[in-house]
Amino acid sequence: MKNRFTINLISITLMMFISEMIFRIISDLEIFDLNVIRIFFGCLIIASIISFLLSFMKYKISKYITLVFGIITAAYSWAQLGFMNFLGVYISLGNASQGGAVIDYMGDFFASFKPEYYIVYITCILYIAYLIFFSKRFNEVKRYNLRDTFLIPSLVILLSCNVYYISLTSKMFEPKFATTTNIDQFINCSNQSQAINSFGTSAYFVLDFRAANFGKVVEAEEDFEYTNDKKEDRVIDENSRVINDTAWKELIANTKNEKYNKLNNYFINQPITDKNEYTDMFKGKNVIFILMESTNDIILEYPELYPNMAKMANEGWNFTNNYSPRNGCATLNNEFSGMTSLYSIHSLCTAKKYRNNEYFEGVFGAYNSAGYVTFSAHDYTEAYYPRKTIHTSMGSGEYYGVGKLGISYSNEYVNWANDDDFMKAMLKIIDKKREDNDNKPFMTWLTTVSGHQPYSVNSIQGDRYFNQTPKNLPYDVRRFMSKLKIMDDGFGILLQGLEERGLLEDTVIVMYGDHYPYGISRDRLNKALSYKATEDMNAEQVPLVMYNPKMEPRVIESYTDYTNILPTVLNMTGINYDPRLYMGTDMNSPQFESRVVFSDGSWKNEYVYFNASNGRVKTYKEGYTEQDIARINNVIATKNKISELAISTNYFGYLGKNLTKIKDQLQAQIMCLDEDKESYMNGTHEGSKIDVEDVNVDVFDGSNTDQGGEE
Repeated sequence: MKNRFTINLISITLMMFISEMIFRIISDLEIFDLNVIRIFFGCLIIASIISFLLSFMKYKISKYITLVFGIITAAYSWAQLGFMNFLGVYISLGNASQGGAVIDYMGDFFASFKPEYYIVYITCILYIAYLIFFSKRFNEVKRYNLRDTFLIPSLVILLSCNVYYISLTSKMFEPKFATTTNIDQFINCSNQSQAINSFGTSAYFVLDFRAANFGKVVEAEEDFEYTNDKKEDRVIDENSRVINDTAWKELIANTKNEKYNKLNNYFINQPITDKNEYTDMFKGKNVIFILMESTNDIILEYPELYPNMAKMANEGWNFTNNYSPRNGCATLNNEFSGMTSLYSIHSLCTAKKYRNNEYFEGVFGAYNSAGYVTFSAHDYTEAYYPRKTIHTSMGSGEYYGVGKLGISYSNEYVNWANDDDFMKAMLKIIDKKREDNDNKPFMTWLTTVSGHQPYSVNSIQGDRYFNQTPKNLPYDVRRFMSKLKIMDDGFGILLQGLEERGLLEDTVIVMYGDHYPYGISRDRLNKALSYKATEDMNAEQVPLVMYNPKMEPRVIESYTDYTNILPTVLNMTGINYDPRLYMGTDMNSPQFESRVVFSDGSWKNEYVYFNASNGRVKTYKEGYTEQDIARINNVIATKNKISELAISTNYFGYLGKNLTKIKDQLQAQIMCLDEDKESYMNGTHEGSKIDVEDVNVDVFDGSNTDQGGEE
C-alpha cells in the first residue's frame, strides 16, 4: 500500500468509477449491465497510465494532481448531465460550437441543472477527507525499484487492455438489438448516447477527442453491387413512376472511386415509390416552407392564442405525430434534413462543416430544375450559422439575412428580430421576385427566430404577450408562449398579404418546428401539453402542417419526421424527382412506413418504442416481433451510414455533375418518361439509348474549402 503507483491507482480508479456509477443512476442507465465491466476496466486503464506518470513525482505533489484530475472528471460528467437536460443531447467536440452558443445563455443553462447532478462530486469530497485524515500515513513511500516502477504498472495495463478488448469484440457484450457494434462505436464514436452508455463519460471523452482529430467517417459495410440484368419485381401500370437509369449505369461503369460506387449501388437499388392520388395535387403552385424556431405542440394546443396556426392546422393537413429529433446541432441539422431528406451527421453541425456541398436533389435543386424562382431567408445574422453560403451552395437563387431584409434586430441574444416584421419584408420580396420573373411560380424557404430562448429573463418578445398567456403555467413557459404569439402574428400577415395579392389559392405553405424549446425543462413543458414530454422522446414532438385554402382537411396520425417532408411535397407539387435519393418517403405513398427515427438510432411508432441507448423495447400494442425490430434497426443504421458517407464525400455534387455531363439534361435522367412507361406496359422496352462516346467521367472528390479536408 505504500507503493506510489498503487496508492494513486486505487484513488483515481475509485473516484472515476464511482462518479460513473452515479452518472448512470441519474441518467437512468442500467447498473447491472455488462457495459459496467467495460467501464470499470476503462477507468482502470486511464488510472494506470496517470498513476504511472505520477509515481515519478513527490507524493505530496501527486496527491493534489490526483484531486484536480478527480474534479475535472466529475465536472465533465456534471456538464454532460447538464447538456443532456438543457439541449437534449450530450456534447461532443464535433458539435463544440453548440457548447459555445450556450455561453450566450449561461444563466438559463446553470439554472436548468437539477440538484442531484451535483452528487457526482461526492468522490472529490471523499478524497479531500482522505487527504485530511489519512494521507499522512503514506507520505513515506518506498524508493523506486524495477518492480514497483515498471513491472506492476505494465502488468495492470496489459491485463486491463486485454479484458477491455474482449469486452469490445465478444458477442456476449453486444446488446440484443444493437444498431452498431461496440468496436464500431469505439473506433468512430459517432453516436454520443450509445458511446456514453457503452464506455462511460471518461472513456467517451478520450474516444471523442481521438475521433474528432483522427477518426474517419463510418462506412456502410454492404457493397450494394448492381447487376445490369436485375429485373424489377413490381408491376408497371399507369401509377408507376418509371425512371430511365441508362446514364446512371454508364456512370457506375466509368467511376473508379470505390466510395462513390458504393453509394451509387446503394441508391440505384432502392425502391421507387409510385404515384398516388395526391400526385400533382398542387402542380405549378407556389411553395413556402417555414422552419419554425423552437416551436413545439403548444402552438397547436392553444388555438385562442394562436388563431392563424389553428386556422391552417384545422383547414389543412395536420400531422399529429410528427417529430424533429434533437441532435448535436438541432436547428441547422434539422433544417438541413428538411431541405435534403438526408440524416445529418448527428455529432456535427453538418451543413456548417460541409457548407460548400451541392445537393441537386435537395429542395432548391429540385424546384430550380422545374423552372421555379427560388430564394430563402432568415431574420437573424450569420453569427451562429453561415446560411448565406449553405443555401447558395444548395441552389437557393438568393438568400436574405436580417440585414438584407431591412428589418430591425438586436445583436443582444435576449432580443431577437420579430417574425411579424419578417413576414412583412418577405411579402415585399415576393412582389419583387414575381415582377422580375414574369410571375413564374416561386419556392422559398423561411426560417423564423422569435421563438428562440432565453425564456427565464425579461425580453421584448417574451414580455409582449406575457399577460395573455395562461397564468397557471410556469413563467418560462409563458415567455415562450409570448414569443410564439409574435410568430403567429407573422403568419396572419403572410396569409392576409397572399390573399390581397390573389396568391393564397395558388400557394402551398409547409411548416414544421425545428426542435422543442430547449432551456425549458420537460417537467415544466408537461404543464402546458396534453401529453407527457418526459416520456419516450415525446419532447421531440413538433407541429407539421401543410395548408392551402382548397385542401380537404386531414388529420394524419402516422409517425413521421423531417426526412419525409421533401419527397411528400415534391410529389404533391408535381416535381419530377427520383424517390431513391431520399432517406425519407412520400407520406402519401403505400410504401410509407409509420416511424420516427431519433438521432441516437432509437425509433418509435404506434406499436413500439425502441431505445437504442440502452437497448430496451417498450411495446404499445402487439404486432412487432424481435425479427422486425432487428430488421428496422439494420435499415436505420444503414441509412445513417449512407447519409454520412454521402455528405462527407459530397456525393450529390459528384452525381449531379457527372449525370449532367453524360446526359445533356439532368432532368431527362430522373423524370418519369411517358414513352418509357408505355413501352414497359407493352413489354417492348429496350432502354433508352444515349451517345456516351468521348464522355470523360470525372472522379469528383467533393473536396471544397472550409470542409475539413474530408474526401
